[in-house]
Amino acid sequence: MKNGITYEDYDKVEICVGTILEVSVNEKARKPAYVLKIDFGEKIGVKTSSAQITSYYKTSELTGKQIMAVCNFPSRNIAGIKSEVLILGAIEEDGKVVLFHPSQKVKNGLPIA
Repeated sequence: MKNGITYEDYDKVEICVGTILEVSVNEKARKPAYVLKIDFGEKIGVKTSSAQITSYYKTSELTGKQIMAVCNFPSRNIAGIKSEVLILGAIEEDGKVVLFHPSQKVKNGLPIA
């Protein structure tokens, strides 16, 4: 485990629910990845992310799926893609990612506590 953080540190992180609208393969990525267009509702809008989640998920399975993401990190250029949010998931020992998602459909943009 890494060093602890304060509640004030955690409170700065904006984690929200969004629905994946579009998925394509990130052809320029060194490791297999998808480019995701995600709707986070009126306040945040539609954001793009490059995510290494190809081990367990096909593009057709991801469209319409709700996910959780950190929405207030600065944008990063990842393999030619402006990645605006960080998709959240559990990273297994072999590096495969299992996405975090709500157990039932909720409104896009809802914060995670």
